[in-house]
Amino acid sequence: MLKPIAKDSEAIILLHGLARTSRSMNKAAKLLAVYGYRIVNVDYPSRSAEIGMLAQKYIAQALKQCEVYGVNKIHFLTHSMGGILLRHYLSNHSIDKLGRVVMLAPPNQGSEVVDKLGSWKLFYALNGPAGLQLDTGDNSVPNRLGAVDFELGVIAGSKTVNLLLSRLIPGVNDGKVAVSRTQVAGMQDFIVMQVSHPFIMRSEAVIMQALYFIQQGAFAR
Repeated sequence: MLKPIAKDSEAIILLHGLARTSRSMNKAAKLLAVYGYRIVNVDYPSRSAEIGMLAQKYIAQALKQCEVYGVNKIHFLTHSMGGILLRHYLSNHSIDKLGRVVMLAPPNQGSEVVDKLGSWKLFYALNGPAGLQLDTGDNSVPNRLGAVDFELGVIAGSKTVNLLLSRLIPGVNDGKVAVSRTQVAGMQDFIVMQVSHPFIMRSEAVIMQALYFIQQGAFAR
């Protein structure tokens, strides 16, 4: 059962996906704030640099905000590449007050879309250097990061609004990432919901599942 917490005693850092802005996480921010969480909705220029540089700079800034607020625990809710930024950061740093993490549609094993379209100039123009690091090869950033060692719940989408991109992806997918490639060794729980990649972070049902995991350590069944 979802319950309010002591106001501002815990924070949730929101990390948007590639080629998006913090506005894409505004609905999640509003819904989660109702339960008493201090929300840090990070806005980062996802197409401007490689994943490592983005993770180091912008996650560090968000953590400093949490220090100023004096919260006791820090959770994360990420969309798409935001989850890879967090995995990269945690592969090099520890977060003393780290609570639980929920990733929405993360390319934890890369995406075939990058395999097929990454060499196109238009792809780079739209997605920048970080986008090129999300292929499915062994040397891609997500595949080099290995298993996670923090409490993680993953929500994958099984609906697509982009039939062209879906044809590039084997199996059930959300139009950008295959359901099977959202998973990562070490995750605590995993569910699939009927939502698409561009809208998963705006689904109230998804956000409530994310909150349930943050509070309970598992998704509601």
